[in-house]
Amino acid sequence: MTVEVSISSDTQTKKRPMMGLLVSQFFGAFNDNAWKLIVFTLATRVFMPGSAGFEAASQYQATLGFLLFLFPMLVFSLPAGALADRISKRTVILSTKALEIFLMGAAMISLLIAPSALVVPYAILGLMGLQSALFSPAKYGIMPEILSQENLSRGNGLLEMWTMLAIIAGTGLGPIFLVADKAGALPSMTWIGPLCLFILSSAGFIAALSVPRVRPAQDSDHSVGNSVRRALKAIRGDKVLYMAIVGSAFYWFIISLLGQNVLIYAKSLVQNLQRGELLQGIPPASYGLGIALGALLAGRISGDRIEYGLIPLGAIGFAITSLLLSFMQPHMNGTVLILILMGIASGCVVVPLHALIQWRSPKDRRGGIIAFGNIMDISAMIVGSLFASSMAWAGLDLRRMLIVSAFMVVLATIWVVRLLPAAMIRLIFILLTLTFYRIRIHGAENIPKKGPALLTSNHMSIIDALFVMATVDRPVRFVMKDHYYNKWWIKPIARIMGAIPVSSTGGTAQVLQGMREASRHLEEGSLVCIFPEGQISKTGMMLPFKRGIETMMEGRKCPIIPIHLDLVWGSVFSFDGARFVTKHPHQIPFPLTVCFGKPLPPDSPVPAIREAIQELGCEAWQEERKKNDDLTHRLFIRQVRWKPLKTVMVDEIAGKMSRLKTLVGSIAIARKLRKKWGQQKNVAILLPSCVAAVLGNLAASISCRTAVNLNFSAGILGLTSAIEQAEIRTILTSRKFLAKTGICLPEGVDIVYLEDLKKKISSWNKLTAAFVGLFFPFRAVEKYCGAKEKLGLDDTLSILFTSGSTGKPKGVVLSHFNIASNIEAVSQIIPPLSHHDKLLAILPFFHSFGYMQMWLGLNHGFDLILHPNPLDAPAIGKLAHQHKATIMMTSPTFLKIYYQKIPPEQFSSLQCALTGAEKLPKKLAEDFEDRFGLYPIEGYGTTECSPVISATVPDTRKAKMYQTGSVRGTVGQPLPGVMVKTVNPETFEKLPTGEEGLLLVKGPNVMQGYLNQEELTAEVMKDGWYVTGDIATIDENGFIRITDRLSRFSKIGGEMVPHGTIEEALHRAADTEDLVFVVTAVPDSKKGETLVVLHTFDEGKIAEVVKKLSSYGLPNLYIPKLDHFFKVDTLPTLGSGKLDLSKIKTMAMQLS
Repeated sequence: MTVEVSISSDTQTKKRPMMGLLVSQFFGAFNDNAWKLIVFTLATRVFMPGSAGFEAASQYQATLGFLLFLFPMLVFSLPAGALADRISKRTVILSTKALEIFLMGAAMISLLIAPSALVVPYAILGLMGLQSALFSPAKYGIMPEILSQENLSRGNGLLEMWTMLAIIAGTGLGPIFLVADKAGALPSMTWIGPLCLFILSSAGFIAALSVPRVRPAQDSDHSVGNSVRRALKAIRGDKVLYMAIVGSAFYWFIISLLGQNVLIYAKSLVQNLQRGELLQGIPPASYGLGIALGALLAGRISGDRIEYGLIPLGAIGFAITSLLLSFMQPHMNGTVLILILMGIASGCVVVPLHALIQWRSPKDRRGGIIAFGNIMDISAMIVGSLFASSMAWAGLDLRRMLIVSAFMVVLATIWVVRLLPAAMIRLIFILLTLTFYRIRIHGAENIPKKGPALLTSNHMSIIDALFVMATVDRPVRFVMKDHYYNKWWIKPIARIMGAIPVSSTGGTAQVLQGMREASRHLEEGSLVCIFPEGQISKTGMMLPFKRGIETMMEGRKCPIIPIHLDLVWGSVFSFDGARFVTKHPHQIPFPLTVCFGKPLPPDSPVPAIREAIQELGCEAWQEERKKNDDLTHRLFIRQVRWKPLKTVMVDEIAGKMSRLKTLVGSIAIARKLRKKWGQQKNVAILLPSCVAAVLGNLAASISCRTAVNLNFSAGILGLTSAIEQAEIRTILTSRKFLAKTGICLPEGVDIVYLEDLKKKISSWNKLTAAFVGLFFPFRAVEKYCGAKEKLGLDDTLSILFTSGSTGKPKGVVLSHFNIASNIEAVSQIIPPLSHHDKLLAILPFFHSFGYMQMWLGLNHGFDLILHPNPLDAPAIGKLAHQHKATIMMTSPTFLKIYYQKIPPEQFSSLQCALTGAEKLPKKLAEDFEDRFGLYPIEGYGTTECSPVISATVPDTRKAKMYQTGSVRGTVGQPLPGVMVKTVNPETFEKLPTGEEGLLLVKGPNVMQGYLNQEELTAEVMKDGWYVTGDIATIDENGFIRITDRLSRFSKIGGEMVPHGTIEEALHRAADTEDLVFVVTAVPDSKKGETLVVLHTFDEGKIAEVVKKLSSYGLPNLYIPKLDHFFKVDTLPTLGSGKLDLSKIKTMAMQLS
């Protein structure tokens, strides 16, 4: 069937379109129940509780009141439905509210003239039923016209809550309105009660005037009979609508049966209380309060969907509480508590039932369907009321009547649970999920409201299916391995939920059988979800996708919906920490984000699906993680307050430093320097990798300043350039370090020596710093350290200067969010290698790789083993052995030194060696593995990307499980949250998977820009993508292979000639893995450029090497001329170990 939605234009201009309806409904429901209780109280004054015939007489009066109120509703509901379809529902609402004013005025006059005569009050009660019959279809029918589907359940929850609050107040205050006549002693004052109701009905009419205007649902008149036939046809054609109407009728039968007995039971509870007549409304009001709470709860749980799983869950609660009431029959307090709980369960039933009826009803027949549903409900209520009376007339006492009522509820509950088992189980899982997780949902509108679709999600934890289930407003069938499906404790639930088992150990035919079964469910219109990785990631990376999707979608026309689950890694159900479940949660509720992407065509290739999911992850990281993240130094302070005595770093001079001692030192330094730093935004640190350098960087960050770690290997020109660009006025350094390195600092800057600063920090300063760091709010800590302004995540944390390998060093501006995102992603992919991992951090902090390692250790629990000189192999080997280092991050240049000079036993604890900054030669990696039993893995990055872009991780091998983390020759996959693509270098058009092109990067780690160089920034930033300048290929599983740099190409005779390819051929011809050749180019008047080779090889063998080049298939254009080879003493390198390409080019021009 087709469900039509039309939201009125008047509604769109109102911020609260339901407010007028809610207020008018409140006063109307209040008056209905207050008047009913007034009439019931007046009619039963002559009967004393405990007297002979009390229960039967009370049942008679209650039944009479119910029937008088319900019979007009039964008779007039169908005409009311037709009326609501033929004229504007707002007009109907206003007319019925005016009728209510007239009736309450008549009630007041009748009790003023004849307070003891109840014929007119009973007649008015019946006319109130007529008014309710006319009001109900318009009230419920107008809601889908003024609310969207996403707000319908919440709107119903609010309507039911306000209605029940009115019932509570009306039921509880109804008898109290008779307080003026003193239990009949002053009958001349009885009319005061209906006077109050007259005033309230007038207020309800005024509120109804603000209900949004809506158009009539039908364009032409239809008779009542025609409206009924059209409504019945719609009901018969929609099983869900039919079952909702039947369920609603059954619900009201139970409510009438049990409610009437509760009313009599309440009368008996107050029989011995002084002025007990005024208290008899409390138990029914308690039940109404429960329904209001239940309706509000149901609306909140349903959120922007219609959650019919609440129906069986609420029914179970209803059954339990009715049994408790019937068998316990407690006194007033116990009765009130049970009735509140019963009401909560009832509210969870009625909200989704009403929402289903409203939403599934076609717009032009909605009034008729709601009216027919009202007739069913009223008929059920009449039957329930008569059944309650018949039990009294049959001689059953109140206890037995309550027991019979309770067992009727139990039977109804069994029927509902058998009817909707999957919905109930689904809801239980959703409630458990939402209890322990705070889920943000993006793109839910991309899930089709009806019809088939294949959902494809990344797989990071053992409960990912629950996250998808909790965020999709439709039943979902999950494809799962039969290994899990057949477990005895999973299979019953999986079968009820309609899971689709797929063979995990069988052959291709068995796997295809499961895929075809999933395809069949798609054909039937179901939502099917598959995790294309085929297993839960244990590497922290997205795994290669299986090809089963293509088989499943063969011949299908339904869309593919990509899903990304973000922040799941780190939860107790992920493999973070190398184990599932057996770890404490970081926080409860744990925040995560579920993103649904735009629908993809059914014939989308697997790489395109994988890329779409990866892009969702990038967007979620950039947009959502900022809401949960914090300034980088604040994250460290949190670590300190969590485990203050845990060791965080060590070096040869300072020894071991705990988190608390580190925080105290940094706060004390910042406090002492606050006046000297004054209004300075950027402060410089000139220190090697050591404890003092960490404290200086922390001090700068906590005082909300930007740390600039100066490159002490760049020479006086490089230092001066950085100081001028960053407008540095103060440098924090050490006399001992300056004396040892012989560095001369430029004039005009204020030098602060650590040796002098240390003498000024007293024990009292340290004690105060400890108290401030442990107990002050973050902002107060920052102000104590001299912060002048409040920072955000996009404010600058550090300015790092590029190596200058291709020219003048550029200041890269990195924000708190850049660095925090990068270290978070790196920590996710580093496997936990021991109970207490220790990171050999030997790169200087002016190097982006070294700076990242510092924050990685501080904020993610890796002990930092620091040493000031990365070339000092003996000392580094000793430190690694002494402190049992498990992880080393370095460059291939330094790795080669360690391979040559460190004995294997000193690296015996090392379990992971990650290299970056330059290409890792294959022979060096193999030699390192032969010597230390550990194959180095390779990462890739740039200073502009904070710095890590991608990394290889160790493969994971276990019984029946293998996960690829690395492919030799590649630099791994992009970090979580990072996107890469290759484009045509000239047109910037995206290239197909596997095709070589210019590599672009996008993600939260991409810099804010170059310092004071907007034009240069614009050159390397294209629509949020950073242009790396590297030439690469990306395979279908996301592994990146760097082939060369764009800047290392020469344009000779119109052809692009790659220097890297020539260098590889030269080294191969020379049969050496050592770096002895470097290719560059100089201007040439005829061809534009000509190749030049600088080398340290034996000059006598150069001719033989050149001769071999043509045999390797190199074009003649790629082969340098023999007289363009120039021998040099050493190939120029930077402090990081990378080639100094700028200097190499200068030397080539001089030599040629």
